[in-house]
Amino acid sequence: MINTKSFYLTDTGRVREHNEDSVTILKNMNSEYLLVVADGMGGHRKGEVASALTVTHLGKRFTESASIGTKIDAVNWLSDNINEINREILDYGEKNENSKGLGTTVVAAIVTKEFLIFANIGDSSGYVMKNNKLHRVTKPHTLVNLLVDAGDLTEEQAKTHPKKNVLMKALGAAEKAEPDIFDVDNGSTEVFLCSDGVTSLLNDDQIEKVLLETNLTIEERVIKLIKKCNARGGTDNISIAYLVRESGDIA
Repeated sequence: MINTKSFYLTDTGRVREHNEDSVTILKNMNSEYLLVVADGMGGHRKGEVASALTVTHLGKRFTESASIGTKIDAVNWLSDNINEINREILDYGEKNENSKGLGTTVVAAIVTKEFLIFANIGDSSGYVMKNNKLHRVTKPHTLVNLLVDAGDLTEEQAKTHPKKNVLMKALGAAEKAEPDIFDVDNGSTEVFLCSDGVTSLLNDDQIEKVLLETNLTIEERVIKLIKKCNARGGTDNISIAYLVRESGDIA
């Protein structure tokens, strides 16, 4: 059994009228964990439909299973279910005329005693903490990140680019949705997922600094990060899923 502490929270922020994010952390019968953050889009309160559908689908499938199985099973499970969700979102948009164009990002992590797997579509982010250093696992599927990778933009230019929020990949945007899958070093002690409402306002060093405040409970660290985002304008919905493993439970 993995001894863990976990906490998740979502906040509307200071600018948006409603919250289109969905977030959860769940444990199955084999004491394996699933963390999910989904950031919906589409306006008119439809983004929250896509994000909620994503979190509900993954959560139901995960808690129904006694165990996620091997690492390969986990990879296939994430890929298959994310593609199923993509089809559900597309179907919902077709059946509901006022919901065309709805979609969502998704970042998910499966944590077991033997392995740690991430899946990502969009610009929500996944991190791990190892040896008191925060490491970003996922890469955002954004236009500016594509331009940075191609050498057409610097990291600094990307931060203020007028199209920095343009997504190149999202659930509900195409017939197929193949997530990026990351097999992460299982020596990581913490897993941290968040929507871009966090990463657009705080850099990785600022996130790391709060997570290393061991005088705070994990709940207090999450709340502090959300308060920091709101203090910087709270320009988007803010969602965090955070899990800490006891050092004795790391393979």
